[in-house]
Amino acid sequence: MTGKVETHYGGSSNLAEQIANDLRAKGLEPAELTPADFEALDEFHFRGRAATLELAAQMRLTAQSKVLDIGSGLGGVSRTLAETAGCHVTGLDLTPELCAAAAEISAWLGLAGKTDFQQGDATELPYADNSFDAAITVHVAMNIPAKHRMYAEARRVLQPGGVFAVYDILQGEGGEMIFPAPWAAEPSISHLATPQEMETLLRGAGFKLLDSIESTAESLRWLEERTASTGPPPPVPITTRLLFGDGFREMVQNQLRALRERRMLTWSFLCEA
Repeated sequence: MTGKVETHYGGSSNLAEQIANDLRAKGLEPAELTPADFEALDEFHFRGRAATLELAAQMRLTAQSKVLDIGSGLGGVSRTLAETAGCHVTGLDLTPELCAAAAEISAWLGLAGKTDFQQGDATELPYADNSFDAAITVHVAMNIPAKHRMYAEARRVLQPGGVFAVYDILQGEGGEMIFPAPWAAEPSISHLATPQEMETLLRGAGFKLLDSIESTAESLRWLEERTASTGPPPPVPITTRLLFGDGFREMVQNQLRALRERRMLTWSFLCEA
């Protein structure tokens, strides 16, 4: 299963170099940009940076916080937390190519000292007990069948009282998901939980559930606005299409339909260890 997921997200051994070359071809120097400029590329979750900032505002972060970003991808969430809270963020992701690119982008943006990225499995975290003050996971568990292990591991590595923020795509009541989707070209690597299952899983892992917020309607509006291209172009004219290639348009259309028909939902959970 992990091999299939790595293959889905991987495929480019020089992803950072490709991004840098694309930027320079458009007259942009990577080191002259800001973390916010990269949002369309490195925060590839519904509602982008705004959703990350909403979660961050509830995580009680300080400059002394040690934070774990589970499923960090290209590092957008990690950099947003590090930049806005001044904390140190460790990002862990299954795909080596994404970890390498995330580290390079952080170096461009002057955040190498505030972020680090490591390849690893969310269900077997390579960290000691009580290693982190807070943790976050954004649009990751859709690929993980053993969610109970993922959340138990998150609880294990958190200090007592630490905050765990979860923002994910869930299974809705409108029917099965339509594929391909950005997290799965076909159903075998897609494992969506329902909101009720998520609450049971999080409590079962030892978390106290502080808040549970659905954002499906907001996600649909956000995606409709992005696909309509009525707003100003993003500062960095490179988007997640770079990761998914020609099939990205079909993925987006499938997500639009799934949100409208409530086949998929977006939901966040704020928990305390």
